[in-house]
Amino acid sequence: MKQVTKLLVCVCGYFILALSFNIVIANEANAVSESAKMESYIASLYRRIDFSNSERISYTVFNNAMRGYLNLRNAGKLTGEKEIITICDLNQPSTFNRLWVIDLATKKVLFNSYVAHGQNTGEDCAMTFSNKMNSHQSSLGFYITTDVYKGEHGTSLHLQGMDQGFNDAAFERDIVVHGAEYVSDKYINDNQRLGRSWGCPAVPVKLAEPIINTIKDGTCLFIYYPDTRYLANSYWLNRKMAPLPDQQLHDDMMPLELEQPRMRTIQYIHNGKIDSVKKIAR
Repeated sequence: MKQVTKLLVCVCGYFILALSFNIVIANEANAVSESAKMESYIASLYRRIDFSNSERISYTVFNNAMRGYLNLRNAGKLTGEKEIITICDLNQPSTFNRLWVIDLATKKVLFNSYVAHGQNTGEDCAMTFSNKMNSHQSSLGFYITTDVYKGEHGTSLHLQGMDQGFNDAAFERDIVVHGAEYVSDKYINDNQRLGRSWGCPAVPVKLAEPIINTIKDGTCLFIYYPDTRYLANSYWLNRKMAPLPDQQLHDDMMPLELEQPRMRTIQYIHNGKIDSVKKIAR
């Protein structure tokens, strides 16, 4: 009787172990599938964006920006009224048009312009970043735009830093979007670089109000640089992806990813008559 009991225990243990193993494998496969689906979604979206009147943003930068954007949106942090993302690629020199405002709904680049980095972040090229008060450095990461106000630089836009330890002191540091005369072709011609802010993503004066009115009230702004510590530790960048927020949008994009093969028709003749027709891929 004891031997039978031991046998039953061993058999049950085996099945429990096998079931657990299969569950782990299934979960890993599902995670890979979801990751591949997300990569396909972002790549398809990138190809659909009309960059014809602007510089083309790096896919690596866009991919990172979209991952954080989707996580923020899935978490209910962004407004549901606008599908707008603003991306500042500080891996580019200040003399480049390294700011993009993109309407994800229409797949259009609304603005592509200069943007300044912090005084102590670097000269023409950004080098170092900080979240500390009075550092006069730019802060990396994801921000949510909030309210508009009139300040020292005219119409300005408050930002809420969402990456803890990287930019969450933005409001206290008065890191805002504003216009500045030192963000201009004239300044570049005289100094071979843009002027620098105290950490704010400053934009050209003539574009300040149009940009601010477009991105205000709960949209995502992302300041990028390939800083290994940030890329490895950003919560919004590395958070496990939830299902795509708009399945219909994803479904609409799938034909780009799954190109239909070209077909040819073969007719089978028997006794001078068509016996059957078959279509095969070329």
